[in-house]
Amino acid sequence: MRDLCVDLAAAIREEVLPRLGAFGGRTHAGEAAGGDVTFAIDESAEQRLEAFLAERAPDVAFYSEDRGMVSTAGDQAEWVLIVDPIDGTRPALAGLESCCVSIAAARLDSEPTMGDVEVGCVMELKSGASFVAERGRGLEPATRLSENRAIERMFWTYGFRGRPARALVEVLAELIDASSVGGSTFDLGSAAFDMTRIATGQLDAYVEPGPRLVDDVPTMREAFERIGGGSILNNSPYDIAAAAICLEEGGAVVTDGYGRPLADRPLLGSSHEFQISVVAAANPELHSAICSAIDSGIERLRAQVA
Repeated sequence: MRDLCVDLAAAIREEVLPRLGAFGGRTHAGEAAGGDVTFAIDESAEQRLEAFLAERAPDVAFYSEDRGMVSTAGDQAEWVLIVDPIDGTRPALAGLESCCVSIAAARLDSEPTMGDVEVGCVMELKSGASFVAERGRGLEPATRLSENRAIERMFWTYGFRGRPARALVEVLAELIDASSVGGSTFDLGSAAFDMTRIATGQLDAYVEPGPRLVDDVPTMREAFERIGGGSILNNSPYDIAAAAICLEEGGAVVTDGYGRPLADRPLLGSSHEFQISVVAAANPELHSAICSAIDSGIERLRAQVA
């Protein structure tokens, strides 16, 4: 299964690499299962995914961003691949490096969860660099986790796509202000790329509280749906499943936006009830400080809309 994931990632990269930065890839080809825009470059990646598995592993099911659940083997499939063929479509369209293929593998029982993921592969589209983890067997390449434990010196990232900007900034304001001079903040456009930067030591943390805003603050659902054209666009399991196991096997801390483990979260789905807030950090001390700041930010936002 490890080899299948790596080979599939390489095949999708081969398909997409010549299209990086090409203006024609920006054509809207439809709408993904989760409600996001499907660009032409996404469609070509999805087609390569489907063709590869039909030839190489027709008995393996897959769940992808655009297709949803697909199984040519019906109920006989024993494995499912959770695939985001291009995590970071918009950076890919701009020809930037922060775009990846993200593939996780889990045994297909009745309701697999994030904790059932046994293999994760994140491959950068532009460079071909990859991160591969197997449950209980570590991460390759080995991590170089940051030793920073201070928010004031934190290099970290978050994302605005589909999120109401004023509300998100209010929740993250304490972190943004504290780190704006002695550290730095980024929106790189890809959860998988962001999270694997923690493994390389380039970043200290990835913070994505979107689902908490919807669940905890009145009027936020309406705000997300307005921006998302009727859909709520936050991280689905296919965005983070592979990167999460990579970081867990690499010794980083990965939880939801409340600080709770991800293991029990459903793996197959993309609507709001499946979406997952994320706090990933290089060490427990930094993770705890980030979660406390999010709690404070949620309370500030509640007070504003009350």
